[in-house]
Amino acid sequence: MTDDAKITESETFADNWAEPQKSALSQAELDQLTDDLIEALKTVYDPEIPVDIYELGLIYKVDVNDDRDVLIDMTLTAPGCPVAGEMPGWVEDAVKKVDGVKSAKANLVFDPPWDSSKMSDEAKLALNMF
Repeated sequence: MTDDAKITESETFADNWAEPQKSALSQAELDQLTDDLIEALKTVYDPEIPVDIYELGLIYKVDVNDDRDVLIDMTLTAPGCPVAGEMPGWVEDAVKKVDGVKSAKANLVFDPPWDSSKMSDEAKLALNMF
């Protein structure tokens, strides 16, 4: 995930909420959930690229609410990607396997557009892009 991507916790997923409210999840719970979500996201691969979607920088944002509903904003390496219709479902399925997650929803976004600068050094190394 790039520095711009964040796993955050929110009371609701509404776009216009004013201020985050105090969470029912402790910092330790959120830290563990973050680690587990990253591990789950790293199990999903673009079938044309031998690097997981997390390291490719395709995950822009992950929100978790107090009920452990997970909302993911993700993108694709190209809008015309052949698995565009399937990959959000793969992400949702992977995240739903995380212990304690109640539900998962992945939204495709294309702003900002993906480019190779969003890839981790690990991904660049794997693809010989240094």
